[in-house]
Amino acid sequence: MTISRVQEIVIQKMRDDPTLALLKLEEIMLNLRTGEHDVAKILLRDLVNATIGFEGLAERIDKPSKSLHRMLSVRGNPTTSNLSAILACISEHLEESAEIA
Repeated sequence: MTISRVQEIVIQKMRDDPTLALLKLEEIMLNLRTGEHDVAKILLRDLVNATIGFEGLAERIDKPSKSLHRMLSVRGNPTTSNLSAILACISEHLEESAEIA
């Protein structure tokens, strides 16, 4: 799946502004709470691309990056434990990034 120009812009803005990345994480959590799982997966995919990257995420949670790509695709169906691991890793990464900045 290729990303659109709009997604590229959003990803770059999150890279440039860690606060925006944190807001995106909050938006993902809201979408999950309200049952908008497909939207949450797409937003999470963008957040992964903007922050740790799929290879870095794969290393940290000990899952193949291809599996992670599939999980966060439109047709993906991540388990609760995988989704929790991804969210925890991204949250930790954003906290670490905020400490450095």
